Amino acid sequence: MRADEGKQGDGGHIIRVCSAQFTSTWEDPEKTLTRAEIFIRHAADCGSKLICFPEQFATGWDPLPRKNIQDLYGSILSSLQAYAKEYRIGILGSFREAHNPLPKNTAVAIGKDGRILATYAKMHLFSLSHEHEGNSPGRDLGIFTFDALTCGIAICYDLRFPELFRIYAHKGVQVVFVPAAWPKNRIRHWELFITARAAENQMYIIGINTTGNTPVDLYAGASMTADPHGTIISRANEAEQLLFSDIDPGEVESTRRTFPVERDRKDALYHSLLLMRK
Repeated sequence: MRADEGKQGDGGHIIRVCSAQFTSTWEDPEKTLTRAEIFIRHAADCGSKLICFPEQFATGWDPLPRKNIQDLYGSILSSLQAYAKEYRIGILGSFREAHNPLPKNTAVAIGKDGRILATYAKMHLFSLSHEHEGNSPGRDLGIFTFDALTCGIAICYDLRFPELFRIYAHKGVQVVFVPAAWPKNRIRHWELFITARAAENQMYIIGINTTGNTPVDLYAGASMTADPHGTIISRANEAEQLLFSDIDPGEVESTRRTFPVERDRKDALYHSLLLMRK
């Protein structure tokens, strides 16, 4: 485990968050959650206010899930809520949420008091691996307030769709957490999209990736945080580790104020061009 400090802004309120680059025990949430507690305790001891885990970390990501599908009152979320209260730390985790007719790939933000702050179901399902055949897509945003931060949630493949991040920015979101199971053979795109989404929306993007082998794919970590300028301020290697980033909401507001990209957008024009006949 290691700690990398992010760049601090000019006098803002700094909030330390932790990305838990984690290897799941395949389809064994009880064993995985026992190991996760060690990461959670260490993150809290190091002053982190919030710890974030990769996509479906308690089971490993499966595009066609058949078991370990739970509701919001199942053992995975109840364990995370108990850990949050015990160690007084916020937790963001992703799991397979029971839903009819197909489950949802859902991330949940939990406050340090164990209360659920927000849920977000993955909008863009990874059709290349047939995820759309085994899951229902989400249709709602995941926005929550944590300390002085206005936060949003996206999941893995969502990174390829800038419209979601544009909407988050329009609604005042300062940091988007992206739990993922991003494979090793496309890791260059992982960095590309994290830095692009951060720079174009002048926000922090925190990508939390898994590492190791599963029956689905090979993963190589590289969890990272990009600041509102698109600069990577902390990055992990391929090993399991804790990656710390110091987030300054004042840096977001300062960047948006001094480089006002938002006022130069032409959303009405874009919409009319989209509707225009060829």
